[in-house]
Amino acid sequence: MAGGINQYKQMHIKTASRGQILIMLYEAAIQNCKKTVEAIEGKKIADKCKHIGKVHDIILELQSSLNFEVGGKIAQDLEGLYNFMSSQLIKANVDSSSETIKSVLKLLENLLSGWKGAVEQVQKGGGATK
Repeated sequence: MAGGINQYKQMHIKTASRGQILIMLYEAAIQNCKKTVEAIEGKKIADKCKHIGKVHDIILELQSSLNFEVGGKIAQDLEGLYNFMSSQLIKANVDSSSETIKSVLKLLENLLSGWKGAVEQVQKGGGATK
């Protein structure tokens, strides 16, 4: 059963538009932030490290996908936010601070909301983000 689910997820990713992939990355980062908070509050050190690592990897992926030629000032601002979130993740990991993770979570939720609106706008306009 798990193999079928993994195949479905892989196919979903392979056929997704760039905008949909971006949204999936934000959703995964948010989910892992929430799991990090649970791990910190439950004093589960290994889980905390695992989930913070996943959030950090996703943020690095988002950062590496920035196109400064097309994105200009927005890409620069996003890079600054991603750098800030990365530093907050390190701080949260060292301090075992759920409050620090919650601040990263809030930023990710706000960015996700904005990107969902942008992707929806592009799709309604007939443009594709493939």
